[in-house]
Amino acid sequence: MAAKEKKAARNEVQRNIELSEEVAEGQYANLVMITHSPEEFILDFIRIMPGISSARVKSRIIITPQHTKRFLRALRDNIGRYEKAFGIIPERSARDQPIQFGGGTVGEA
Repeated sequence: MAAKEKKAARNEVQRNIELSEEVAEGQYANLVMITHSPEEFILDFIRIMPGISSARVKSRIIITPQHTKRFLRALRDNIGRYEKAFGIIPERSARDQPIQFGGGTVGEA
């Protein structure tokens, strides 16, 4: 093993990450709004529902600029692997394509 690899192995910290049942269920979001300051990025994950004029933030994540950059890199890597396995994800401009909720009639209660 090279000296560089030995040093990396010594510095490796094993983390025990727990996932509660509630968090494991996840939250569906079909919109994300991103704001930032010099110290942090704020990601608001929002669910827009058809026929409802207001939308609710389902989750807010606040992270450092450095972590945001690592997140972007990881997301690009994962999108690349996804597209390699399942095909290219088509892109549409949010301004050109409003969120569509199926076709057909609107249900009544």
